[in-house]
Amino acid sequence: MSVLSDQETRTATRRWVLDPARSTVEFRVTNYWGLSTVVGHFTRFDGSYTVGPDERAVELIVEAPSLDTGNRRRDEHLRSSTFFDVESHPHVRFTANDVTGAGNGTLRVRGELEAAGRKVPLSFEAQVRVLDGELEAEATTLVDHRLLGMTFSPLGAVRSPSTLHVKARLTSSGLEGTNQ
Repeated sequence: MSVLSDQETRTATRRWVLDPARSTVEFRVTNYWGLSTVVGHFTRFDGSYTVGPDERAVELIVEAPSLDTGNRRRDEHLRSSTFFDVESHPHVRFTANDVTGAGNGTLRVRGELEAAGRKVPLSFEAQVRVLDGELEAEATTLVDHRLLGMTFSPLGAVRSPSTLHVKARLTSSGLEGTNQ
């Protein structure tokens, strides 16, 4: 979906910046052989969506220590080297330069997710719509956390894949690089 007119996209780049106060970054992991689901979220993150004549890009940077599942002991364990290893890798990062419109407010996004010192390819569709001059973007995808080295699972209790969900409100930081 292009949020700029055809004339604007030929001559300018617009950068949309994520508003953390009106956005959420969440995950769900099935636990105890499918009998329970752990739901968590991150409280600190930043991101952007850039669209212009030669590029479309998405970036999301999450502060891994801000992980919160509502259980202090579990959160400490998830922050440890067994999972996110926040001391060595304080950020979870998603970057994509392969972003294409699929029609009806849908973007196809292909990029790379980096967490705990490892990287995995990640692709998904995001729904984007314009609301009061701002963007609202929402995407849900699955990721095999084992590929990120997050394999600890006593008796196989933690199941893969994990579900990631982002709902973001973005405000325009203006037009850049106009060629008029």
